[in-house]
Amino acid sequence: MKDANVKSIVCIKRVPDTETRVRIGSDGASIDPSGVKYVLNPYDEFALEEAIRLKEAAGEGSVTALSLGPPAATETLRTALAMGADDAVLLEGEPSHDGLATARALAAEIEGRDFDLLLFGKQAVDDDNMQVPAMVAEILGLPCATVVVELDVEGGHVRAVREVEGGHETVEFDLPGVVAAQKGLNEPRYASLKGIMAAKKKPLEEKEADLSGSDIELLSLSEPPEAEAGEIVGEGADAVPELVRRLREEAKVL
Repeated sequence: MKDANVKSIVCIKRVPDTETRVRIGSDGASIDPSGVKYVLNPYDEFALEEAIRLKEAAGEGSVTALSLGPPAATETLRTALAMGADDAVLLEGEPSHDGLATARALAAEIEGRDFDLLLFGKQAVDDDNMQVPAMVAEILGLPCATVVVELDVEGGHVRAVREVEGGHETVEFDLPGVVAAQKGLNEPRYASLKGIMAAKKKPLEEKEADLSGSDIELLSLSEPPEAEAGEIVGEGADAVPELVRRLREEAKVL
């Protein structure tokens, strides 16, 4: 059973498509944007889908999509609206490499809003910091469950199953609270044509983000070193003695 009238806020991020071949920009400290396709962060899709399902199961409630990013992030928010979010907010600003600065900016916007459940993806696939959900929860003084693969909300109470090393962990807390979604929580829907058309008429508010106080500066990016060419030491069973010798004497793994 799901709670009626759950008001959800889902924090989403615009990230490069994981299929994109990333190249370092001419400044040596950013990626070259030419030819890069940007998408809704895949883990955030699970969070958004869960919020929409909670609303649909109850027949009431609301879903607000919130993002911090450049003006182009409105396209990502429109995707969220097309999937089923009711309204959206863009905090306009260049995403910081300092997760705490991002968390502070999001928390400042969320603090003045009426909500029950705050959802995130467990991490963004561009920087993989996996910090912001827990930081926002700490700033707002809310309980938090991360890497969630199963979620039940009933009577103002949350039961969340977390994926941990070697198994699962069940945690419970009262609303309001924070959940960071893991793959497996659900199967995100595709935006329908009807949803895409409806998204054009849904409210999307834009305001400036306060990213002051960022303490991390990205100095440079570099390509990973090229792997050394392999060497064939022989063929068939005759190669085994030489392979074992090299593993023992050169690689020193035996």
